[in-house]
Amino acid sequence: MRKNKVDIITLGCSKNLVDSEQLMRQFVANGYSVEHDPHKINGEIVVVNTCGFIGDAQEESINMILDLGEAKKKGKIGKLFVMGCLSERFLKDLERELPEVDRFYGKFNWKELLADLGKSYYRELASDRILTTPKHYAYLKIAEGCNRTCSYCAIPISTGHYQSLPMEDIESQVRLLVERGVKEFQVIAQDLTYYGLDLYNRCALPELIERLSDIPGVEWIRLHYGYPSHFPYDLLRVMRERENVCKYMDIALQHISNPMLKKMRRNITSEETYALIQRMREEVPGLHLRTTLMVGHPGETEQDFEELVEFVKKVRFERMGAFAYSHEEGTYAYKNYTDDVTPEVKQERLDYLMRIQERISADVNTAKIGKDFKVIIDREEDDFYIGRTEFDSPEVDPEMLVYKNQFLIPGQFYQVKVEEAQAFDLYGEVF
Repeated sequence: MRKNKVDIITLGCSKNLVDSEQLMRQFVANGYSVEHDPHKINGEIVVVNTCGFIGDAQEESINMILDLGEAKKKGKIGKLFVMGCLSERFLKDLERELPEVDRFYGKFNWKELLADLGKSYYRELASDRILTTPKHYAYLKIAEGCNRTCSYCAIPISTGHYQSLPMEDIESQVRLLVERGVKEFQVIAQDLTYYGLDLYNRCALPELIERLSDIPGVEWIRLHYGYPSHFPYDLLRVMRERENVCKYMDIALQHISNPMLKKMRRNITSEETYALIQRMREEVPGLHLRTTLMVGHPGETEQDFEELVEFVKKVRFERMGAFAYSHEEGTYAYKNYTDDVTPEVKQERLDYLMRIQERISADVNTAKIGKDFKVIIDREEDDFYIGRTEFDSPEVDPEMLVYKNQFLIPGQFYQVKVEEAQAFDLYGEVF
């Protein structure tokens, strides 16, 4: 066990990661050395920031806590704390079942952890953080919570009602990060498109993105997690007019059949969804759409699934992920529907859908051969420099593998010509 060392372990989404980064800054201000997702966990203090979205994520969090509990019993680590979405949802159950944890904190009260250790919380550092990403990009969380009532989603149970951060506070964060060398911002929230309704009585996302794009040093802004119902179309104008706003939109559509959309409580129809996609692509030429789809929601028939398959084939999303429905306690679906699609059928549908998308992704990438793109280099590996285009978000999207025919600097932009393509990777060289 290393004295005065804190190990922070983050599970789940990038929104959790921002919370961990803010907590890390507070620990450093209190004189601790801090490591994030360390190769060797041996801290005097270990904090696990948990995910509670679906069953698999919950299982991963629980297994991590159990492993750390064993390490604590053997004296390899000191105090063990748990925070985040899983802890928020199942606090009492976790306290009863996992006595080896010194204390559980929810999604928002993690600041109390410092007080429990007899340390200070520095309010003047509230928006400051220690980046765990490469120094040239950062995740920018613009809101907490969610006001949607989708049948399957447990996130509002953990995060509560939507709370937009004031535009001035977000701008201050961006200016501070730019001073430290950040060039690329992944703008995130559970629902970007709701931004501002609670603070300004209007959707203020287009204005916010314009203001951020005006800040000197901001090279790329990429948008994650839009909601299709009542989409703010003025955002498309901003995306089209501003060179540093990436032509990329991550918008989770979940399904296309009207019976499923109704059961999911998505407040949109199949016809409206097709119209939305068409308008987005017409108004922003070259736009790359990322979406997430769900299979196996209660009541999903073969006909519903076939309609979803045809949707994927027809729309040909540039980026697509999918997951199987998880029957989550506390959700509308859990209370009102029977989980009537078997795990085997869910997995078959998921695998089939992703096989289709792999072929589409291969076609999308093959069409880029011979074209050149602005690419940011993330890192160097043995045989290639690894970078991304404006159409690729870190961790989830294809990467550009750049041949080592000249010296490149991570964090810098280069023009790269695509020479080869696979379903989920591009190969190119700087010219």
